[in-house]
Amino acid sequence: MVHGISILYKTMNSKFSQFSKTAGPGILFASTAIGVSHLVQSTRAGADFGLMILGFVILVTLLKYPFFEYGSRYANSTQTSIIDGYKKLGKPALWLYFLLTVSSMFFVTGAVGFVTAGFFENLFGVDFLGEWTVVILFAICISILAVGKYNVLDSMIKIIVIVLLVSTVSAFLFAMYNGPVEQVQDFQPKELWEISGIFFLLALMGWMPTAVDLSSWNSL
Repeated sequence: MVHGISILYKTMNSKFSQFSKTAGPGILFASTAIGVSHLVQSTRAGADFGLMILGFVILVTLLKYPFFEYGSRYANSTQTSIIDGYKKLGKPALWLYFLLTVSSMFFVTGAVGFVTAGFFENLFGVDFLGEWTVVILFAICISILAVGKYNVLDSMIKIIVIVLLVSTVSAFLFAMYNGPVEQVQDFQPKELWEISGIFFLLALMGWMPTAVDLSSWNSL
């Protein structure tokens, strides 16, 4: 009986390890989407427009899904990345991808770093650090990747995603338990079809759930 339990334990442990390795890249891909779009833009969308924008978020997610799926399928079937596929199409396609990446990478990295620093300062009360907060955060990230490389990043991101999942579900359940908040007197929701609302909607849809070019990262 003890031998049977030991075999069962080893089998379950092997299956869990296999599942963890398979799910790792997917969890890493999903975690990259959690940023300004989810923590700032989506909450602002709910505060300003209520559930009015929910349909647009679902629509753009459905439209982008084939691009994200194709990145993984292409990598699995060819054992190469989409970037290698661009190279096979010729140098113009590869240069176009390079220019698009370079034109956005600095703005995106800067925006994510700025927002993360804001969260960090509010969470730990270290707003006295000023711009050094961003420097410290980037130094920590670079150190993790330089020392631990992908394996450490993969392990840490799973823990972070679990914490985010538990905290999000808990917040939702507490909100349901406590009921709706009192309505603010004379509150006027913003108009979606004004210039500012349309620009916000375009920005939200562009980054929900994440940028389309992230499919190339997932194929690496």
